[in-house]
Amino acid sequence: MSETGDTNSNEAAKAPELSMRSIFVRFWPYARRFRWFFVLTVALGLMLPILQGVAIWMFKVLVDQVLVPRDLGAFWGIAGIYLGITAAVGVFAFFGSYLSRWLTENFVLDLRTDLFRHLHTLSLDVLGRSRLGDLLSRLTEDVTAVQQLVVSGVTRSVGNILRVVLFAGALFVLRWELALVALGIAPLFWLAARAFSIRLKTASREARHRSGAMSAIAEESLANAPLVQTYQQQDAEVQRFHTQGQAKLRARLAAGRLGASFGPLVDALELIGVLAVVGLGTWQMSAGRLSLGGLLAFIAYLSQLYQPIRSLSRMSNTIYTAAAGAERISELLSSSTSVPELPGARQLGRARGAVEFDRVHFGYPQAPEKALDDVSFTVQPGEVLALAGPSGAGKTTVAKLIARLYDTSGGTVSIDGHDVRDLTLDSVRSNVAVLLQETLVFHGSIYDNIAYGRHDVTGDEVRHAARMADVVEFADRLPEGLATVIGERGSSLSGGQRQRIAIARALIRNAPILILDEPSAGLDHDTWDRVLTPLRHLMEGRTTIVIAHDKSSLALADRVLMLEHGRVRTLSEDRIGSA
Repeated sequence: MSETGDTNSNEAAKAPELSMRSIFVRFWPYARRFRWFFVLTVALGLMLPILQGVAIWMFKVLVDQVLVPRDLGAFWGIAGIYLGITAAVGVFAFFGSYLSRWLTENFVLDLRTDLFRHLHTLSLDVLGRSRLGDLLSRLTEDVTAVQQLVVSGVTRSVGNILRVVLFAGALFVLRWELALVALGIAPLFWLAARAFSIRLKTASREARHRSGAMSAIAEESLANAPLVQTYQQQDAEVQRFHTQGQAKLRARLAAGRLGASFGPLVDALELIGVLAVVGLGTWQMSAGRLSLGGLLAFIAYLSQLYQPIRSLSRMSNTIYTAAAGAERISELLSSSTSVPELPGARQLGRARGAVEFDRVHFGYPQAPEKALDDVSFTVQPGEVLALAGPSGAGKTTVAKLIARLYDTSGGTVSIDGHDVRDLTLDSVRSNVAVLLQETLVFHGSIYDNIAYGRHDVTGDEVRHAARMADVVEFADRLPEGLATVIGERGSSLSGGQRQRIAIARALIRNAPILILDEPSAGLDHDTWDRVLTPLRHLMEGRTTIVIAHDKSSLALADRVLMLEHGRVRTLSEDRIGSA
């Protein structure tokens, strides 16, 4: 939060507005492969109003042939038809409902998976522009909103239009004069919906925006729970969350007021239409032009006609509400990586491990100074190079450029003489294993965390890596050994134990280039001694770049490269441990 207490820093970025046409152009391809299921869903949905129309007509027959003349003779046949219609309605309703659910869930799964895949193609700087909680909100809530617009919106709209045509036709068959009076009220439904929908879209976009901000604050605050509690900032975090919640509440209440006002207005319009029909119908019945059964059937058809008209008028409100989520998803899908793979990029194969920086320049977005400024050095295959220097000197940036998490803004990073920008991303990264300063592990078993290093790994390889990294030393004491679940971010393990799991994961990867980012960070002397042996196993035969401050880590190196303010200051041929 800013010093002024402004909450703007807590907000998620607002997505740009899109036209309805642009939204459908963007998302209809996800539904296109299900187009025949769309047709079948609409067809099944159409069978229900047809059966309802037949049932209403049979009600006219029941009144005119059974109730008015008080003749029970025709009752049994009509009752049998009613039972058949009820059974048929049940069958069509079941299959229609199930197919509709199948269609929507498959659409959601495809879009959500594609969005998740796209997020993993984005470079770190692009991902860093959005807060994690807001991304999760878009991945969950907003994807559902797109479905409501593109799938449910289309099928319901088409179904309602067909229902209007069907029941309007039945009204004209019964009495065309009454049908004209009944349909005269329909344009008022559209005008009312148009007046409300524009304001509803504004309120819905604001609610979606605030929902993303709330998710971002919740994720950030809970992920940093130790910091929040030790600095006694619980109340401040609750206030941040509550402030965004209040803004979302105001937007939702504004949408609620519009919806609550729209309902009574539509009810009033519908009542006006029904009263006009009843009045004119009674007059025609008194003149002998219409039977009682005909008038009752007409009113029943009219209620069935107004229902889809009402749904269509409400649909515009639903569409504008869902469009807010579609805009947020579209913004993400339009994002592109700053580390593109060039057309015709070459496969590297297994590298020998030679790494070269040639007059490399690099700066992070919005950073006031370059992270690297004219940096040049070479690491030979199998050599161990240490990068030393104060915080902010550019050491970790070197590692990120080798793994091509970023691209240089000037100069060349090469592996085996090949500019990494000319190679496929997969072939570059498959040749690099990284032990990050913050040892990252997933919620899952120790076995799964080790096997994460390579998708085709065997059980024997995992167990061998666990022995080499000394993981079995503590895993054998756990209830389920390597199958023990270690909790979120490995919360049940010590720093040294997590580090050994990371070493085993890197052993599994078996990459020729190894980057160790502050390998001794957070480890005491005894733990470092225990980690050192598996670490040497990992480094054996690999080109290794060690990012370090302390002498114990620098002692692993053949040479030490000193960086300061993003520039090379000194290059030592001696091991720092012998100095």
